[in-house]
Order: sequence, then structure tokens, then C-alpha cells
Amino acid sequence: MQEYERKQLIERVEREGATVGADIPETIDVQDETVNLREFVFEIKRRDTVPSGERDRVEQAKRNLRRERIQRKQRIEEADISREEGEELVRAIVGIDRALNALESLGETDLEREIAAQETADQKRWMSFLKQALGHDDASKSRRGGY
Repeated sequence: MQEYERKQLIERVEREGATVGADIPETIDVQDETVNLREFVFEIKRRDTVPSGERDRVEQAKRNLRRERIQRKQRIEEADISREEGEELVRAIVGIDRALNALESLGETDLEREIAAQETADQKRWMSFLKQALGHDDASKSRRGGY
């Protein structure tokens, strides 16, 4: 493979919209183990949140996928490979990125829920403060002689 071809492949991997329309690979070899990646991602995504027992498994999968992505990208950058092998590596990397995006978005659901809970708690504290400051809460009435 020519150097300019290698650079084109790397550019495709790093392109911002590279995962748009990309499929998550059915299976992928990670750390000498074949993983049913698409099934794993869809199984996890079916749930609204990741159960606490599954969080470690999901985090480990993400670490393994990131490591695999780095190794495959390094093969494109450094190994003596054919253009076809490079194209296959690019497809795999983009598929890994797609899976990582899907797995990373799981945390947003929890984050959104936490933000909503925080806002609700802030509103309750504010209303409590206002009632107290304006003398409309029961506690301040009893302190002032019950009127």
C-alpha cells in the first residue's frame, strides 16, 4: 500500500461523521476472543439503564473495544498491509466506533435522570426557602406564636 493510501484510510477513521450509517459488526475478535458485538450492544441498549450488575461488564467491554480500536489503527499506520486489508480494518474500526457510541450513550440516560432529580430538589429547596422567608410555612408560624 502506498503512503498516500494509508493516510486516506487514517483520515476516514478519524472523520467526524464516519459512523453515520455504519453497522455494528455482528462479531469481532477482541483480545483473541470472538465477541457477538451486535447482540451485546442491542441487549444492553434494550434496557433504559444499565443495571448495576452489568455496569462492570459494559465498562470492561468499552475498554476492550477502545484497546482493539487503537491496535487496528496502529496496524493501518505501521504494518505492511494491502489496500484491501486496510479497507477491512477501516470498516472494523468504524464499526467499533459505532458500538462505542451506542454504549457511551447509555450513561446519558442516567445523567439526564440525575439532572432532572437535581432540578426537582433545587426547586423544592427554593420553595421551602421562599415559604420560610415570607412566613408562610408551618414551622415559622409556630415560632411566632401560631398566627
